[in-house]
Amino acid sequence: MRIFVCIKQVPDSAQIRVHPVTNTIMRQGVPTIINPYDLFGLEEALRLRDRFGGEVTVMTMGPPMASDSLRKALTYGADRAVLLTDRFFAGSDTLATSYALANLIQKASENWGQPDIVFCGKQTIDGDTAQVGPGIARRLGLTQLTYVSSIDEIDPSHGTITVRRRADHGVQVLQSRLPAMITMMEGSNEIRRGRIEDALRAASAEVVQWNAAAAGITDLGHCGLRGSPTVVKKVFAPPSREEKATLVGEGAANPAAVANDLITQIFARQPVLEGDLMHAAARH
Repeated sequence: MRIFVCIKQVPDSAQIRVHPVTNTIMRQGVPTIINPYDLFGLEEALRLRDRFGGEVTVMTMGPPMASDSLRKALTYGADRAVLLTDRFFAGSDTLATSYALANLIQKASENWGQPDIVFCGKQTIDGDTAQVGPGIARRLGLTQLTYVSSIDEIDPSHGTITVRRRADHGVQVLQSRLPAMITMMEGSNEIRRGRIEDALRAASAEVVQWNAAAAGITDLGHCGLRGSPTVVKKVFAPPSREEKATLVGEGAANPAAVANDLITQIFARQPVLEGDLMHAAARH
């Protein structure tokens, strides 16, 4: 199988701070990592390659330093890494990003063949919009399989795939045709440690770098700030909660008493919830 995986280099959210005066994110001195959700897509791609054969190409759009994350992906076992980098992409929102990545995928397809599957994480930790994967799929005419928690079956000979995806009221089992865009949910797998051979190969491997022209992007009006209609009016840290924590079950004689105390306090705080639960129980 031929599989492309889109990743993003993001600041480590555990170390991000918000400036107390300007309310802007302070990125100086913050280490960068591969977006954690993208690792679930990468691991799923590697598992499919191990099972069916083929190649896994990992790609991203970003500054030259984003090659560090691509090289990290090579240590996990990816076969090829491609970086789309150009000053014209600075300030891209999700619309401009999906446009650039769709063009990157098209260019990569000309070089290494059309992908059977394109993987993304469900979202990124620095934006949390979950829009780039579907945006790429829409531009390339790929079937969208979002919020996928597992891949149950793939039939390469017939070009079909069966997945489970999380929905608002449960789990959906969907069968679709390939090629497809799949965004993976967290907890769907665990990224492998990587072999020593892959780490040594990654250290000396070439990261293919293309600018806008090399990727075949001619309409720069759709890139960067010029192609980004999104306006961020304010970034701020959540205010501290004034409400104090409540100690539940203090002095209770047994777990049942603790549970009853907890339920009583929950219903006291959310009186509508009790009625909703009783109504739902009556329907079943």
